Amino acid sequence: MSDVIDKAVERLAVRLPEGFETTAKFVIAGEGAIMVDAEGVRAGDEPAAVTLSADTATFRGMLEGRVNPMTAFMTGKLKVEGPMPLAMKLGKAMARQGG
Repeated sequence: MSDVIDKAVERLAVRLPEGFETTAKFVIAGEGAIMVDAEGVRAGDEPAAVTLSADTATFRGMLEGRVNPMTAFMTGKLKVEGPMPLAMKLGKAMARQGG
């Protein structure tokens, strides 16, 4: 497993301590995928209700608060497959300070 995925799992676990209401997947190009569900955050690549995909720099920027998830989406740096309301909830969680 990549260091990028390991660090992202740690940071997302802080931002989503109670998991997520449904299944979500973050795909980081060239690195792998992260699953978030009611049980928490973990590395994995399973079917999900909503999938967010980005390159490593964009994903890292969102986790570090340097990249706004909505701006990344609007500029094509963040791709969303699934219901936009779920994607927006995930974007807010990523933008939280801490971790």
